[in-house]
Amino acid sequence: MTQQLHFWQGEFIGDAEVADRLAELPARVERALAEPLSTETVLVACDTLSRALRQPHGDVHARLIDELAGAADGPADARPATDREEAAALLAELADALARPALERKLRRELGGPRPERLTRPDARETTYEAWAPVGLLVHIAPGNAAAVAPLSVIEGLLAGNVNVLKTSSSDTALAQHLLAELAGADPTGAVGRRIVALRFPSSRQDLMRLMCGSADAVAVWGGEDAVQGAAGLIPPGCRLVEWGHKISFAYLTREARTDRDVLVALAADVCRMEQQACSSPQVVYLDTEPDTDTDTDTDTDTGTCIGSGTGTGAATDAEGGTPTPVARDELFAFAEQFATVLDEVSAKFPVPTRGAADLADAAEQAEITTTELVTRAEQNLGLTKVIAADDGSWRVFADTRPALTASPLHRTVWIKPLPRREIVATLRPMRRYLQTASVVGSRADLAELSRSLLTAGVLRITPVGAMLDSYAGEPHDGVYALQRYSRRVSVQAPEAAFATVPCLDDLIAPAASPVPPTGPLMDKAAAQDQLRSLAPHNAQLYFRSGGTTGTPALSVFTCDDYDTQMRAAAHGLLAAGFDPAHDRAANLFYCGEMYGSFISFFSILERLGATQIPMAAGPDHEAIAEALIAYRVDTLFGMPSFLWQLLHSQADRLRSYGGIRKVFYGGEHFTTEQRRILTENFGVEVIRSAAYGSTDLGPLGYQCAHAHGTVHHVLTDLHTLEILDPKEDRAVPAGQPGRLVFTTRTRAGQHLERYEIGDLGRAVDGVCPCGSHTPRIELLGRYGDVFRMGTYHFNYRRFTQIAEEHLDYRGELQLLLTSTADREHLTVRLDSAYAPDPDTARAAFLTHLPELGSAVGPEALLTCTAEIVAGHAFERTPTSGKLRTVIDRRTTAA
Repeated sequence: MTQQLHFWQGEFIGDAEVADRLAELPARVERALAEPLSTETVLVACDTLSRALRQPHGDVHARLIDELAGAADGPADARPATDREEAAALLAELADALARPALERKLRRELGGPRPERLTRPDARETTYEAWAPVGLLVHIAPGNAAAVAPLSVIEGLLAGNVNVLKTSSSDTALAQHLLAELAGADPTGAVGRRIVALRFPSSRQDLMRLMCGSADAVAVWGGEDAVQGAAGLIPPGCRLVEWGHKISFAYLTREARTDRDVLVALAADVCRMEQQACSSPQVVYLDTEPDTDTDTDTDTDTGTCIGSGTGTGAATDAEGGTPTPVARDELFAFAEQFATVLDEVSAKFPVPTRGAADLADAAEQAEITTTELVTRAEQNLGLTKVIAADDGSWRVFADTRPALTASPLHRTVWIKPLPRREIVATLRPMRRYLQTASVVGSRADLAELSRSLLTAGVLRITPVGAMLDSYAGEPHDGVYALQRYSRRVSVQAPEAAFATVPCLDDLIAPAASPVPPTGPLMDKAAAQDQLRSLAPHNAQLYFRSGGTTGTPALSVFTCDDYDTQMRAAAHGLLAAGFDPAHDRAANLFYCGEMYGSFISFFSILERLGATQIPMAAGPDHEAIAEALIAYRVDTLFGMPSFLWQLLHSQADRLRSYGGIRKVFYGGEHFTTEQRRILTENFGVEVIRSAAYGSTDLGPLGYQCAHAHGTVHHVLTDLHTLEILDPKEDRAVPAGQPGRLVFTTRTRAGQHLERYEIGDLGRAVDGVCPCGSHTPRIELLGRYGDVFRMGTYHFNYRRFTQIAEEHLDYRGELQLLLTSTADREHLTVRLDSAYAPDPDTARAAFLTHLPELGSAVGPEALLTCTAEIVAGHAFERTPTSGKLRTVIDRRTTAA
């Protein structure tokens, strides 16, 4: 039976099929690239697999452990199976790397954000759009000594949107193939699987290598110079060659540091971990020594050897014969003895792999170790070196008085060399192509000085001792960001007049949707508050409280990255609403303080747009605010409708005389139709639009475009998935019917709000918006609290405002107060004295045009109703946000 060793776009195939499929590779790649792959799809699949890898008793974990530990389907000459404990540790490492927070952090660091593929405006003041696009077909030629490298390189290619072809060695296990198959299976759309091909054959199969590389747009090759040169000879002209070659790493110890036992123990652990197989493993330990001042130690920067020294060293030498001075040599050898003692102790705690299940080294590696040791022992007779080795051959320390960088034969073999800090650049720069990690130990001043010298010499990363093999999410690899090497930066310049209100070109094609529909139970505000108790501290960096309009103020927390992502999305929405950051001069008049987020959020939004803003915040001194608006030539106001209405009317003469207010962007409440008319006719306002639809707990949810009227908003699908559910049942409403708005946020590392009932009612608006955006639209129909039961009838606050506008020509605010006594309920309709008719006229209009209200106050007297005329400042508002409390229920027992 043919062994199924290769994974090809969702299925396993045998050796016999590989050549035929590779011959068809260009056509297959074209078909795959024609289907867009969203970063969200990749993130969801990776996170799903990450969770599966964390379940030691799960099927995915068991299958991959068996693959690593059993190597059941490998050829006879396959690399020996991995110990189960080591295999479990490898899967845990992969699980960490595939977790969504780690990948999102990587995307932010390397490509600027979690949606790098979307064509957005890097400078909101210009209609130039940029994005990161895939190179196309990306070939990965993986190393044989690092099992996690192959699949992780493919995942980086997927994050960049590429079609990926991976080649692993035939002597390796099929971990990469099976892991990538599990990743493809974690994507219900199938898009991820269609961009993965994982092959397993020796590089000697040049026929397959040519077919694989012949149509590549980029080739990432892991290995030494021979591997890189071999790949370079196969790629077509213009193909990008991404070299991840072998590197050399070392430690650098100051005089004080090398007497610190803790430092030596940590350094020895770095030597023993992974048998020095990682590029970041220390192969050399450099000591910061000062040469004899009478000795010429100038170095030739071309060769890295010492001029005027017969030994070709930069160490302190004897002027007579060019041999190291006894003081410098003795100091070096003494440290080698000291470190050898520590290495012996630490090595005993790291079991040396034995021949068999995990061979120490193949014959060539063992021959290199033996040869290097014999040569070094021979040089002892010249006083140049000293060899200290374990009796069982488990480790070796080679002290060498010459500072030139020398590669170790690995397997716990370490060079000890002198290198005065003033000679770092001259000695190491000739080897800059091969330098990677340096662990520097010294004082804070030493670290700063030595890091600069080492980086100048060509070192790529500086780490603490004991952490050379560690990494952090988003860390550059070999001095570059992998995702940028696997991508192209592309741009589109669009006419300003036609695209001024288009924040993202992709929205003109299709909405950004989640690849997985939301499932699970609905979540209310109480559940969201309960979730905070178990939130990890690193996921709670920004704290906000709601205004408390509908009840007790609720706490919400965000990470700084969450907040940044949300503010950028809201900024895009503000462009669509008609805000012009290149010309508009904005006053931020939202409320601020007591952890309320409106002012802070819009400060951040305007900042990200590069807009001119006057961050004043709402306050009681309307006169001072009006003076500032005029002095700073403000033409755009941001704030709550109730506050802006009060400000404009209290300072009407001054602001009408100024005549400069052209745009109003509001949030939290809505202007009535009559209020809009007054703003337009009396104050000359040309644009009145919602600045954003959002909430403290979920953040921005939607935006208005220039074609949105009333309470219609586009949904920010970059951030959220929206469901509209039946008011009483957990099922979707028919298209266009009103229901409960339920949001699932996809971009929060902190609070996970899934199927969250925000408390709003709305309906979907059919069709593509005239603005051209395909993002879905909703019409907001008020809050659950806007509908109340009284006297056996249900009433909606919005009907009261509609009747006041249409039948009383009322343009002010309206508030309902519900109270009760022992025998009946009472409804009070409060109206602003500046705009209201007499109370009897107002009451009559409500009783006439609300038939159910007229019936309720009829002969049976289920309730009583009065109209109350009050001054504008007498309306009850929430103290934090300044929002009008539309329905105040003070009944003893709410009906």
